[in-house]
Amino acid sequence: MKTSQSFGVHFTIKKEKAKDGVTNVYAAVVINKEKVLFALKHYVKVDNWDKGRGGLKVKVPEAKETNAYLEQVKFTITTYYQQLQIAGKEVTPQLLKAMFLGEETEQTYSLSKLMDYHYETASAALTWSTLKHYAVTRRYLEKFLKEKRNTTDIRINDIDYKFIIDFETYLRNHKPKDHQRPMNNNGVMKHLIRLRKMTTLALKLTWISRDPFKNYKFRYKKVETAFLNQKELDSIQGKDFAIDRLNIVRDLFVFSCYTGLSYVDLINLKESNITAGEDGAQWIKLFRQKSNEPTNIPILPVAQRILERYRNSDRAEIAGTLFPNLSNQKVNSYLKEIGFMNGIKKVLTFGVARHTFATTVTLSNNVPIETVSKMMGHTKIATTQIYARVLLKKISDDMGQLKKIIEKNQTSNEED
Repeated sequence: MKTSQSFGVHFTIKKEKAKDGVTNVYAAVVINKEKVLFALKHYVKVDNWDKGRGGLKVKVPEAKETNAYLEQVKFTITTYYQQLQIAGKEVTPQLLKAMFLGEETEQTYSLSKLMDYHYETASAALTWSTLKHYAVTRRYLEKFLKEKRNTTDIRINDIDYKFIIDFETYLRNHKPKDHQRPMNNNGVMKHLIRLRKMTTLALKLTWISRDPFKNYKFRYKKVETAFLNQKELDSIQGKDFAIDRLNIVRDLFVFSCYTGLSYVDLINLKESNITAGEDGAQWIKLFRQKSNEPTNIPILPVAQRILERYRNSDRAEIAGTLFPNLSNQKVNSYLKEIGFMNGIKKVLTFGVARHTFATTVTLSNNVPIETVSKMMGHTKIATTQIYARVLLKKISDDMGQLKKIIEKNQTSNEED
């Protein structure tokens, strides 16, 4: 870091700026021959100014008060300079001016101001559910600052490697007082990724000059994603419930299993999203709300029957959608009942339904992974490969085919 060799503060006036013989006093900050001049909110008469002393003439009645004020200004700017030098920061006249005037600099931008700016600029592009996740991360940051640092905010420039590690440790040790379970490793990583997005934004805005995450390594644990096998899917699909709400949620879940739609895309599905494909069959065409990626999905017979069942539903027409509008929280609660009543130990969610589409419905039935990736709306095939875990049934089928080929070749060789 460059260290300044010379520093000075003096005061002057600009006669050409005077009105009725009165003008501002200007502070001049000089570091290594680099100079910045800015007006103070203090006025003097031009005739009373002593250019040599850089203050009012001693015999002027208000000289004592004005010159004391100017000394205080000089002391304040000098203190800022010394503090920055001790901290090993590169000091410029512009930075000292900004600090004195209370303007925003990399020294004064706060984390809360950054997150406010992110919310204002990202609200139009991100979904409500994504913004909600950022709000949760912000609450954890505020709790961390209050409990561990006895403050409610922090300068962005003070976020360093130690801050990140301390925040990670806090999240891992945090014990919720409500019904929530302690955070797992991947949950901790997601909060840190959102914090990194904040600091990356600050870098792009030049609010900070270094990346605090430069030496940090994100550590994800591979988690086996649950999905239903065909027997479990058939069990739910064929189950009739005495309670109407459970039948509705069952249909929504099964529809997702045969289309791969997330809950938010499914619940917002409109008639305009159903179009005739080149094959003459009906297709779902939309942009995924999460990624804004185009998705084109042929409607399989099971999904088609469910679609027709709700097409003229009063509850759906009120919402202007093809399916009744239920909250995701209620739906997940009802899915637990459905799973329990079907003797399924897996926790049913629409994530499970989406994975079931990728594995049981498509990949295990020899649909190419490139095709599945397009229907899932993934931007990278690597994302789809997470779902494409090797299934025992698929291994059995593939090896069975290989066995037949080997036996056929052996028979042919023996006959020759």
